[in-house]
Amino acid sequence: MSQDERNLEKKSDHIQLTSGDIAPLWGGYFSDSMVNCVLKHFLHTVEDNEIKPIIEFALGLTIEHLEFTNKLFKEEEFPIPLAFTEKDVNLNAPRLFSDGYMLFYLRHMGIAGTVSYGMALASSSRQDIHAFYNQNLKTAAQLLEKSTAILQSKGILTRSPFIPYPDSVEFVHKESWLNGLFGDRRPLNAVEITNLYLNIMKNSIGQALMLAFSQVAENKDVIAYIVRGRDISSKHVEVFSALLRDDQLPAPTTWETEVSNSKVSPFSDKLMLYHTVFLAAVGMGNYGASLAASMRRDLTAVYLRLTGEIGTYSDDGAELMIKNDWMEKMPGAIERNALLSL
Repeated sequence: MSQDERNLEKKSDHIQLTSGDIAPLWGGYFSDSMVNCVLKHFLHTVEDNEIKPIIEFALGLTIEHLEFTNKLFKEEEFPIPLAFTEKDVNLNAPRLFSDGYMLFYLRHMGIAGTVSYGMALASSSRQDIHAFYNQNLKTAAQLLEKSTAILQSKGILTRSPFIPYPDSVEFVHKESWLNGLFGDRRPLNAVEITNLYLNIMKNSIGQALMLAFSQVAENKDVIAYIVRGRDISSKHVEVFSALLRDDQLPAPTTWETEVSNSKVSPFSDKLMLYHTVFLAAVGMGNYGASLAASMRRDLTAVYLRLTGEIGTYSDDGAELMIKNDWMEKMPGAIERNALLSL
């Protein structure tokens, strides 16, 4: 039976998935299956009894998401991605990350979820998918709240820098307020400070993750690629930290010491490479948002330069995935030229 005939058999009120529905569902399936493997390793190696329930909560969310998408794709007769399975995680591997790092990873899962599910909600059109992402937004916020509360109770929650309250409302009267490349440079404003701080934090999480991946990966090309990403993250942390220090503002600490000395990999090289490329893609999105919110010209130049560097790095990672037959093709428009009889 052809696809057209199958579509005719469906209920007359059935709404086919649009590209705006497919994109977040398909991408989300990959990220959920990947994180599911990471969280299983966390759950098998965590020692802190306060952190364990939050890992279980987050792991339960990934399972719910995968079950929903699996069921939906089957109903739509849509191919289910291979993504990542139990073959991509080794539960017998020793502990690779500290409990503190696990907790920060969970917090950033919550942050990323509130952003990505909000975007998915905006792009989707079907009522059942709207309900799915509405629920995901709520649970991502819960994960963020739970992990933040534990970090705060343990005294390891890092906050963005404090700034003094203004005495009154002020207006900008000089174009030099935009300067930064030459001449007088005004102090950073609250939005610029916040973005620098968040970009340091996210790079630090990625830096430690890539440090861990690089010491347990087996494929030499994958190791070299991950080491390169680790070094890029380290450099970006220093660039952003220097901008904060120029205004006598503190920069958050990094997390390299939270990685163990284990050489036994909990994850497949495929998963570790995908996770690294995924972080690069997220980084480009973060830098784009920061660029749009920055009004100092030197910050604009910094974000443009660093975004270009990550873009090249991300492309190289995609090429490496293709080389190893690890990249599944995202659904897209019909290749019309391939249908021509020439």
